Amino acid sequence: MTSTTDVAPAPGAAQAPTAQADAAAVTVEKIGGRIGAVISGVRLGGDLDAATVSAIRAAVLEHKVVFLRDQHHLDAAGHEAFGRLLGELVAHPTVPSVDGRYALGIDNDHGGRANQWHTDVTFVPAYPAFSILRAEVIPPYGGNTLWANTAAAYAELPEPLRLLADNLRGLHTNDYDYAAVRPGAVSAELLQHREVFTSVAFRTEHPVVRLHPETGERTLILGNFLQRFAGLDGRDSRALFNVLQSHVERPENTVRWQWRAGDVAIWDNRATQHYGVDDSDDHERTLRRVTVDGDVPIGVDGRRSVLLAPQSVPEPEYGIASGASTDGRLAEA
Repeated sequence: MTSTTDVAPAPGAAQAPTAQADAAAVTVEKIGGRIGAVISGVRLGGDLDAATVSAIRAAVLEHKVVFLRDQHHLDAAGHEAFGRLLGELVAHPTVPSVDGRYALGIDNDHGGRANQWHTDVTFVPAYPAFSILRAEVIPPYGGNTLWANTAAAYAELPEPLRLLADNLRGLHTNDYDYAAVRPGAVSAELLQHREVFTSVAFRTEHPVVRLHPETGERTLILGNFLQRFAGLDGRDSRALFNVLQSHVERPENTVRWQWRAGDVAIWDNRATQHYGVDDSDDHERTLRRVTVDGDVPIGVDGRRSVLLAPQSVPEPEYGIASGASTDGRLAEA
């Protein structure tokens, strides 16, 4: 299925080869029944016109993740400038950026292979709304990324499981059992993880089902940052997590992308999980990600997510605090 959004230039406007002129016809082609689309006719950058940005945003909200090929022109500055068109940018709350600003390095060294299903940064209250990932160096094989549609996963739950999920709350943390998730990781990787990723230990309680602020859909907040469910012990939490998470990971709810250098993926982080496959051996794999600030999730019962620890999200070296949009409502509220 292909849809086209025509962005007409103003009468009498010069037809120079600008980003606006190149984006005169934005084509969105589905690549999966429940998730995934390829956008053509767009040269990403900070100078896109409002109609084109609106078309991209609408495609991301509908298809959950979109892909653009051959964006070789896009450098760090252009990547950041485009991200700003979707909202306020935020840096990762614990991992230093590679440019002193917002870009997170997704590299296959230093423990950077994220071979686990997760939604970005759910260990803070207002985790990112959108993530934008740009491929720089791609291995000759392997290194694909999978995305899953958590709205579709919720919608297909049997009614008893939906009712249960609607009333659950989950504790998310960046201080999870990394060794259990990646038993093959070497000690140096574990040490780096403990020293950098958990330099500040976050604990946030989210509703398991959130109301999406733009689409109105109900989406699941699960993934491997979830430590346990409120009111349940570890054994019961793990068993229940496996049941719910298995619906997210169903092949029908996923799409797999085979990267090429110059590719860009944009996803709705409020309605997806993703998984970077660690199967490229020792070949280099280098990507850069910027994220757009999100809002505090609201559950079916109207209760918001709450930050349990630390007392507040620390101020970063650059920009606003990631996930700090709690309006002062902490656990005691």
